[in-house]
Amino acid sequence: MAFLGALPARFRRERVLIVGCGDVGQRAARVLGSGVRTRLLALTSTPENANALRAQGITPLVGNLDRPASLQRLAGLATRVLHLAPPPSEGQADWKRDARTQALVRVLARRAPPRALVYGSTTGVYGDCEGRWVDECAPSRPQTPRAWRRVDAEASVHGLGRAFAVRTTVLRIPGIYAPDRPGGTPQDRLRRGTPVLRAEDDVYTNHIHADDLARACVLALWRGQPQRNVNVVDDTQLKMGDYFDLAADLYQLPRPPRVARESAGDQLPLMLLSFMSESRRLHNWRMKKELRLRLRYPTVEEGLRSMAVGSARP
Repeated sequence: MAFLGALPARFRRERVLIVGCGDVGQRAARVLGSGVRTRLLALTSTPENANALRAQGITPLVGNLDRPASLQRLAGLATRVLHLAPPPSEGQADWKRDARTQALVRVLARRAPPRALVYGSTTGVYGDCEGRWVDECAPSRPQTPRAWRRVDAEASVHGLGRAFAVRTTVLRIPGIYAPDRPGGTPQDRLRRGTPVLRAEDDVYTNHIHADDLARACVLALWRGQPQRNVNVVDDTQLKMGDYFDLAADLYQLPRPPRVARESAGDQLPLMLLSFMSESRRLHNWRMKKELRLRLRYPTVEEGLRSMAVGSARP
């Protein structure tokens, strides 16, 4: 792609390792394959996925972040690493710790650490900001176990950067959407009639299109500043209920019912309630100025409109 083709020639022969090569990782691989001369590698814990990765021009490496001994071949292998694997889920003894990222960082530090390491974190590390504007200088105030584990992972990543002069970039990512992504549109939730909060109780929500996120991941591998946190969000300023109203109108579906916060606990799952307990608006200056990312979908309305064509109610 043009925005990558302008990179200096000395940066065009690289070995890029993708850890957590799911939907976004594969999108990033397609961007890399189209614009930079690289050898693409991906860690997979499922040998059955190997052929599918090879078909995309990616060399599979079988290993499991939950079994550190299986990661030893990664030491000194890649010049740049994109880490998109999630932390462990509930049930571990130390619920604030991301043992997976710690295992990866330890093996990367063993021999010839990469030039750059990019980690996909979450905007949830900021906690509830009561709708205020937040930039990357704001302190982390995690309020959920999964956000605490992300904070731990960020610390492990930047610790590697400081110890070995690796350019580490933490991308703080909000809700990801795309029509060709599993669960990547609000249509199913709208068809179920899942309620949203009434206007006086509603919270600001943030979004990024999966294709824009993949491009940000690739740019951060080359343009990320040392030990930097970057919000990867679009320019949208919408509350959650307004977002679902917008989507319902575009998809020609009924708008979701509105409920008071005090009664939401009886109608909504705990995971969804946790998202409805945090409100913030996020600046994306660093994404635009440092990564020099030009959003293909600057607002979620533009992204949803592009997705709504031909997707009206059957």
